[in-house]
Amino acid sequence: MAQEISTRDAYGQALVEIGKVNPDIVVLDADLAKSTQTHLFGKAYPERFFDCGVAEQNMVTIAAGLASSGKVPFCSTFAVFLPGRCFDQIRMAIAQSGLNVKMAVTHSGISVGEDGRSHQAIEDLALACALPGVIVIVPADGVEAAKAVKVAADTFGPFYLRLGRPKVPVIYGEDYKFEIGKASCLKEGKSVTIMAIGIMVKAALDAATDLQKEGIECRVLNMSSVQPIDEAAIIKAAAETGAIVTAEEHLANGGLGSIVARVVSANRPVPMEFISLKGYGMSGKPAELMERYGLTPQAIAEAVRKVLKRKG
Repeated sequence: MAQEISTRDAYGQALVEIGKVNPDIVVLDADLAKSTQTHLFGKAYPERFFDCGVAEQNMVTIAAGLASSGKVPFCSTFAVFLPGRCFDQIRMAIAQSGLNVKMAVTHSGISVGEDGRSHQAIEDLALACALPGVIVIVPADGVEAAKAVKVAADTFGPFYLRLGRPKVPVIYGEDYKFEIGKASCLKEGKSVTIMAIGIMVKAALDAATDLQKEGIECRVLNMSSVQPIDEAAIIKAAAETGAIVTAEEHLANGGLGSIVARVVSANRPVPMEFISLKGYGMSGKPAELMERYGLTPQAIAEAVRKVLKRKG
């Protein structure tokens, strides 16, 4: 695999692969197939691909109907449109019914870049995690994205897969095994634990490398399974390192930090710091936006130093 690949590209390629072995896989899109990379599946299996046009609400209800008929539908659009524009349909037709629909969205977070705040989905995890029974996954790289797609296809129930637009460094080897509800420890450490998702996992690793030069040993956990979350890994980290920093490309409310804080406060209270977005973004190049809004290795490192002072 290339050293950098976007998770949306990995998604499109994985769909083609699972389509070969499972004839019940069907794919739906809302007039964005080239952007979400579902056009690859459409080219390979045109009889199993449905472009629903600019009608996201209709798309998810069609997906629900297909699932109730025994198919395994993957429906895709930008994260700002799903769950945003069709939350009621997802809630009623998919979540409450527990149907086997896979919602895979791309262009999440501010790293979508120049499309600006109207297209920067930063509230979507809060919406998705509010739905009982929906499995919410935020892959860290292309390898994990492909593995998660295959697990979703083989696991009955509703999924929300949050994917990104920019190419990101490959972290995992092809032997990596993705597991629902399990954190992945990428680096051991006893001073503090950094828990991250998506594009912020590589930033967390970079921060940990820099902090090691200062004698600060960071444990780095990839919390890609946001719902269900690995409560045991969180409690263990709190007990063994005594301080936690979370990092996500999402608003502070309702995302990874909120979920981890709930687990920590109920089981093993320790000092925490949160790297997240505080409000809406603006148009700009992805790297510039990540810098402007404090989603960088340097910001994570500063949060680690801050939480360690509180830890004592």
